[in-house]
Amino acid sequence: MAVLSVEGIRKAYQTPQGETVALQDISFSMEKGDFYSLVGPSGCGKSTLLSIIAGTLTPTAGRVQVAGQTVSGPCPHIGYMLQQDNLLEWRTVRQNVLFGLEIRRRLTPETRAHADRLLETYGLSEFADRHPSQLSGGMRQRVALIRTLAVEPDILLLDEAFSALDYQTRLAVTEDVYRIIRQEQVTALMVTHDIPESICMGDKVLILSGRPAVIREELPIRFDLAERTPLRCRACPEFGSYFNHIWKELGMYEAHDSASSLQGESALPATEPTP
Repeated sequence: MAVLSVEGIRKAYQTPQGETVALQDISFSMEKGDFYSLVGPSGCGKSTLLSIIAGTLTPTAGRVQVAGQTVSGPCPHIGYMLQQDNLLEWRTVRQNVLFGLEIRRRLTPETRAHADRLLETYGLSEFADRHPSQLSGGMRQRVALIRTLAVEPDILLLDEAFSALDYQTRLAVTEDVYRIIRQEQVTALMVTHDIPESICMGDKVLILSGRPAVIREELPIRFDLAERTPLRCRACPEFGSYFNHIWKELGMYEAHDSASSLQGESALPATEPTP
């Protein structure tokens, strides 16, 4: 049975100009331990799709199932990691990690021990009594991930979770996050605007079209590596081919959207961008 099943999701909004369709017939499934990247043109509805999967937004049509159960509201089996770490400055690192367990009323000696194990395993136990302002940006994101994993979600959603970091820190953090997710065997779906990031971290890249978004392609990502890491993927010869393929797919829709926005003006035919 699939851990996550997205079936025929459609999302439409009513506007003064009429109905605007953001998502149209989105369907895919994920097995335990899968890591998928989700890319698409700006404004196509990637974050909207994550909100529907998480149960915080209701689809116009279709359904989401987690482990065979239909999602009809905020789902306790799903963890959500956003661009901002949202750590609470007045709480220590350990207290921030335990926060999700507290609000779900699941703080027990067993869950507390699990959180401490995560802090120890991923190199944060010596910082457990410090406050977020005393940590680097990369360490804060690691704390935010461990806080999410402490509630033992079946599925982890990442919405541009690294975009607030500088480039060098972002490379290091993606290495850490990829390793932690793989070791914890969590099923993960990541939205990103960064094509290299989508390739280096995903087992598969879901490429969305322009609005109304459909899944244009499910692109499997494979590298000939004995031990895969994001940085090693960037050095592989296959990397360039994947990059060019995704770039051209996204460029086609970006060009189409730009041409469509030129109301009352003539637009040149869209051409594929050259990376």
